[in-house]
Amino acid sequence: MPSARFSIGDVVQHKLFDYRGVIVDVDTHFQGTEEWYEVVARSRPPKHRPWYQVLPHGAQHQTYVAEQNLEPDYSGLPIQHPLVEHYFTDFNNGRYIKDVQSH
Repeated sequence: MPSARFSIGDVVQHKLFDYRGVIVDVDTHFQGTEEWYEVVARSRPPKHRPWYQVLPHGAQHQTYVAEQNLEPDYSGLPIQHPLVEHYFTDFNNGRYIKDVQSH
């Protein structure tokens, strides 16, 4: 099973579509439908590698992104998205924290 490069709370940059976002969920491999993959995943990223649910900065929706299309975001800036507070309680050192008790 491939290990994920990113974790929940990491701020990332999409390589192809040039947006920043925060990861809210990690799948070890593609969990979408074949129909979605055929229509949306035009670059045909590998299904056997990790995929991520991402809240894009300045948007209202979530995206589902293959690991190969993401890179770390080192800006240190927070993500503006209405669901950030639903998933996280804090933003510290460029990362989102699920709650103060987590490690």
